[in-house]
Amino acid sequence: MALNPWPGLLMEAIDRTGSAACVGLDPVASRMPDAIRQRHRTDPVDAIGAFGIEIVRAVAGVVPVVKLQSACYERFGSAGVRVMERTAAAAREAGLLVLLDAKRGDIGISAQHYAAAGVALGADAITVSPYLGTETLEPYVDAGLGMYALVRTSNPGSGELQSLAMEDGQTVAERVARTLASFGGGHTPTPGGLSAVGAVVGATKASELAGFRELMPDQPVLVPGVGAQGGTVADCRALRRASATGLADAGVLITASRSVIYAEAATGESWLEAVRRAAGELSAETASVLG
Repeated sequence: MALNPWPGLLMEAIDRTGSAACVGLDPVASRMPDAIRQRHRTDPVDAIGAFGIEIVRAVAGVVPVVKLQSACYERFGSAGVRVMERTAAAAREAGLLVLLDAKRGDIGISAQHYAAAGVALGADAITVSPYLGTETLEPYVDAGLGMYALVRTSNPGSGELQSLAMEDGQTVAERVARTLASFGGGHTPTPGGLSAVGAVVGATKASELAGFRELMPDQPVLVPGVGAQGGTVADCRALRRASATGLADAGVLITASRSVIYAEAATGESWLEAVRRAAGELSAETASVLG
């Protein structure tokens, strides 16, 4: 089995940019800046395409990764998927890594198809659901994709299932974390031991973050929930790997979407300047807290 390139790619990109921030592209036509909506007022698909590509250019060199929310593109059918492909290509051309936020989850043979689709799209990493077992996660790692499996998500209702206590006292989320740590132990291609098998843990669950890092010492963690959902970068310090030597191997990638891509422009500032400024502020904070 070939070594998965994701941990090395991620560490290099974080080191190059001095940032552990990820900008989420969640384009919604009704929230576009006036300049985009007026230019593409007859075609929302063209609008989200132009919006995403301009953001990619604005944040290139400021953050290491952009996260494409697949649902925002898929809702427009094949035309939306084509726009997502073009956005991913523009991101890679600009030197950004591409994380496809699709939360895939299916049995092995279907997972192979989903993994191949992620690669064809131009993704470097993907989010997945682990609830069909680790055998369904293997195809993504084998395809060379970084993989972030849902463990403790940032949405308010996540506790309905994730916080349920089992007979041994662990919560469902804690059992998933232990399982990922065990599975990911066979996929650690970097000298620093960072795994290709990562986890999604929401910043909105601040009191639980240290416990999840203890359960998953070498998993790269994708952290949503900062910004519009109320989580803070400071809370994410608890997710820094105990063995980390710096920002690149801290094992934390903090993602924000609405607070960056819809950042309010200051007087005399264009909407793109506001986006770049917001991305820069998030990047500086991640470096300060996690570096």
